[in-house]
Amino acid sequence: MARCSSVPGGLRSPLGQRRSLGGVIRFLRTTSTRRLLALIAAAAAVVIGGTALALAAGGGGPKPPAEPLPVAVHDALTAPPVDGVSGRLKFTNHLISNSDVQGGNPVLSGASGRFWASADGHVRLELQADAGGDGGTSDTQVLSDGRRVTVFDSGSNTVYEATLPKGHDGRKESEGPPTLEQVKKAIARLAEHASVGGAEPSNVAGEPAYTVRIEPKQHGGLLGGAELAWDAAHGTPLRLAVYAKGDSSPVLQLEATDISYGPVSSSVFDVHPPSDAKVVDLSPDGGQPGARGHAAPVTGLDRVQGQVSFPIGAPAELAGMQRDEVRLIRSEDDPGALVTYGKGLDGIAVIEQLTKHDSSSEPSRQDGQVTLPTVSINGTQAEELATPLGTMIRFERSGVEYTVLGSVTATTAETAARALG
Repeated sequence: MARCSSVPGGLRSPLGQRRSLGGVIRFLRTTSTRRLLALIAAAAAVVIGGTALALAAGGGGPKPPAEPLPVAVHDALTAPPVDGVSGRLKFTNHLISNSDVQGGNPVLSGASGRFWASADGHVRLELQADAGGDGGTSDTQVLSDGRRVTVFDSGSNTVYEATLPKGHDGRKESEGPPTLEQVKKAIARLAEHASVGGAEPSNVAGEPAYTVRIEPKQHGGLLGGAELAWDAAHGTPLRLAVYAKGDSSPVLQLEATDISYGPVSSSVFDVHPPSDAKVVDLSPDGGQPGARGHAAPVTGLDRVQGQVSFPIGAPAELAGMQRDEVRLIRSEDDPGALVTYGKGLDGIAVIEQLTKHDSSSEPSRQDGQVTLPTVSINGTQAEELATPLGTMIRFERSGVEYTVLGSVTATTAETAARALG
């Protein structure tokens, strides 16, 4: 089996394969609220799939011997490959709640189900939403062949598709597992920016495992840290949890309640959504060729202002943070501006673009009446999505649409929004 599916997350990070900034920003600007929430749900599901060989729930049992973190990681990366994995899983989500997001996918409240992963890179997840206070449930099917991801939401009879970036495992096929010295250097580089714990011997689903916790040293915004556990014998990820600052309970957690190693029949992945399902492409730039994201960036307030048809709201300071950069957003439609403030996750990003006066600019009135909580921004009604890990505010003023994003509290994001325009 390809080792990219059975290594601790972050060691073969996809972050090096960066998407077009313009394409991503354009997607955030033009997407509807339901589409944005679907992307969040799909991203969480893909994370499950990406580490799906397999996640597992904690339990009692024997623990592995204590090992230095580099040794434990190297052993995981060089463990014998497995032919496949299947089992049952549970997804806990305290990031976004259906109590706040009206009309959202019930999976946002958490889900349980089954998963399968094969040696040739195919992954399938079958999730059944936990019953909420209103009794609503929904089935979600997630399929990936390593090149494209498909998410089918039975509640809305909608298929969401996205193309994975080439080389998303972060390693060329010709490369072998890293040496112990390479692992040590990689951990040392990570330790320059984050506090990295040791490989704590643990037991997950009856399997001897190691657990490591990573926390940002500075400029981490609302992110408190993340924990990853992996099978000491197979090198397979067993648990992934993300924590908000100051909270001992995970905001997001992926775990499996049962796990089995062995070949998986190809028929398991022969699943097709109904022919009448609506199809939505979540890929930046709609998956269309010819994206302009690799053009030389245009930066600086004066240069960007000269290429947009509206006055850019870019005060020198926003919510107590100094302006960092103003960058042109390239788009098939009217170009816009991306203005950033502060450093790292502590910062705020502001996307500004002309309001579109067609159905695609009505994020809360299409795709099933998804609505977010609202807040007044200088007398203008704005949509606000506040989570333990960050806040998004979107509003229109004088023909310009503003999207404020950051791993900051709602109060900070609102202060920033009110200073724009």
